[in-house]
Amino acid sequence: MAKINIKIEGIPYEVEEGLTILEAAKACGYEIPSLCTFNHGECNLGSCRVCLVEATGARGLVASCVYPVSEGMEIRISSPAAVKARRDSVELLLSNHNKNCQQCEKNEYCELLHVAKLTGARDDAFSGQRTKTYVDRLAPGIVRDTSKCILCGRCVARCQNAHGLGILGFENRGFQTIVSPAENRSFADSPCIQCGQCVNVCPTGALMEHSEIGLVDEAMKAGKHVIVQAAPAVRAALGEEFGYPVGTPVTGKMIAALRRLGFEKVYDVNFGADLTIMEEGTELLDRIRNKGVLPMITSCSPGWVNYAEFNYAELLPHLSSCKSPHEMQGAIIKSYWAEEKGINPADIFVVSVMPCTAKKFEKERPQLSKNGIKDVDAVITTRELARMIKRSGIIFNRLPDEDWDQDIMGDYSGAGVIFGVTGGVMEAALRTVYFKMTGKEKETITFEEVRGHDAGIREASLDIDGTTVNVALASGMRSAKILMDEIKEGKSKYHFIEIMGCPGGCINGGGQPYVRSCFLPDEDDDIIDTYKEKRANALYSEDERQTIRQSHNNPQINELYKKYLGKPNSHKAHELLHTSYEGRKGFK
Repeated sequence: MAKINIKIEGIPYEVEEGLTILEAAKACGYEIPSLCTFNHGECNLGSCRVCLVEATGARGLVASCVYPVSEGMEIRISSPAAVKARRDSVELLLSNHNKNCQQCEKNEYCELLHVAKLTGARDDAFSGQRTKTYVDRLAPGIVRDTSKCILCGRCVARCQNAHGLGILGFENRGFQTIVSPAENRSFADSPCIQCGQCVNVCPTGALMEHSEIGLVDEAMKAGKHVIVQAAPAVRAALGEEFGYPVGTPVTGKMIAALRRLGFEKVYDVNFGADLTIMEEGTELLDRIRNKGVLPMITSCSPGWVNYAEFNYAELLPHLSSCKSPHEMQGAIIKSYWAEEKGINPADIFVVSVMPCTAKKFEKERPQLSKNGIKDVDAVITTRELARMIKRSGIIFNRLPDEDWDQDIMGDYSGAGVIFGVTGGVMEAALRTVYFKMTGKEKETITFEEVRGHDAGIREASLDIDGTTVNVALASGMRSAKILMDEIKEGKSKYHFIEIMGCPGGCINGGGQPYVRSCFLPDEDDDIIDTYKEKRANALYSEDERQTIRQSHNNPQINELYKKYLGKPNSHKAHELLHTSYEGRKGFK
């Protein structure tokens, strides 16, 4: 990349050509107050006008996030005019904003409040009429509150960039402009997949997960047997809420915190992941050997399942009939575990800690209940768990490292751990499929061909005992669409496809801690670009530490089949661990 010469506050610098003023300034050691601390290609509109600066060759002040540097440009960040303009911009945003900061669940992570402090913005500097407010609480996963929206457009761009969807857009004109699904409909009445990627990039509390902490509180107050289970990706990110560097696994402290919050039993969803592999791997082999519907596609990601039901109803037979791991485990808790403990399933309340907002929608599916009793009763995100820990007075960093409850169930293999990263479900399944096809364990255990944290499509052809197995992986619906269209056109060469709803997999789920440079404990400048890799490495490292790394070698899983389920894909296993899907229309 060619270099050019610029000046910032009169000091000469050499920077790469093609950068924006905001990017160039950061490279030179300046942090211009802005609402672009989390960009990744989103919000390139310059609409908020918070990052205004003076620049030679420009007419008046310019938005540094979209204005490119040029040879010989002189930039003034701290001129009185620029300082006042940035403060005025923030004050104008605040004048149309619901400033109930104490009640807002985005408090502590609100970028508008952060930039207000940086610019010295005054409360009520401007006052007058406000845009009409709309609050949408109908969808199980996401809440939308336009009174907190600053019209930055990040959510609109993220939905397009990650999924190729246009669920959110700008409605109305002028002062009445809002961000919403088409015709200001509820998320519940739109083809939204409930993934929560829009929540992850929203700088304020305009988009939030639908909190279910109250449901947990009510269950504990009612004297229910409240059982908690945590997904693998949670342990790789929860520490960020308590000052740990990104990618620090905090498994032991998380378990200790959950016990102190009052949960009767603390289980690992990795047990359910191992169970999923036993069912899914058997289903795949049956389809291959008996000329069943191929390619078979994973069904662990509820965001992906939602997308398939909305857009590819005719291809639903390609999806594995397996429930997702936490739903499988919830079903086992309310059947096998309940019988072993002598407890009425109606008195059990299962809470899943998930990196995902779509799981909140998933647990409401009628297919995932039996005799009116849900497999899972409440889903809280990684962020919600952090809130529960903080409100309880627990000092997370001082907690001892404790282990999961492992009575009857709870033990897990390394294969279960890696479910949280794109490619992980595929690799876990292949470890078991390899054994079932060859009768022996793969010498190196891992399948490096299917690893990688980036969104997009990866493919591999594997020779397993003389049989070629073609596989593909995709995360984000923009990539999934390519694979689904190939199947629709009869051009797919694959036997097995893994699809994850969120780009990068569950480590980047819509319920994970916010990735903002201004809130992260890390000091590395590249953390925004590497957070998915760091979280993924936390899971891969835990896999490597496990003595048992294949699902079929989990002794508790084998005991479950021996005592209760019979064998994978048995009638009882199908009754408890499998589900069905149905096509849905995009708008009601």
